[in-house]
Amino acid sequence: MSFTVYILYSVAYNKHYTGFTSNLQERMKSHNELGHDWTKKYRPWQLIYERNFEDKAEAMQHEKWLKSGVGRDFIKTLQHPN
Repeated sequence: MSFTVYILYSVAYNKHYTGFTSNLQERMKSHNELGHDWTKKYRPWQLIYERNFEDKAEAMQHEKWLKSGVGRDFIKTLQHPN
């Protein structure tokens, strides 16, 4: 099984969301169509980053790094859709 660490961007609210999943397509559907979590109020979300890992622990470590100060600086360098 592989795991994907991803970053979503809400153009309408200038917000980012970082997460990881074993099924990116279903997770995107959850963020944009289903669910009742924090992401619901900032729809629609666009995928601006994804990185795949074979190991769940590595994916979780990368997600944690993206949520750190250095990781947030990295996110600022990503191309954002208009």
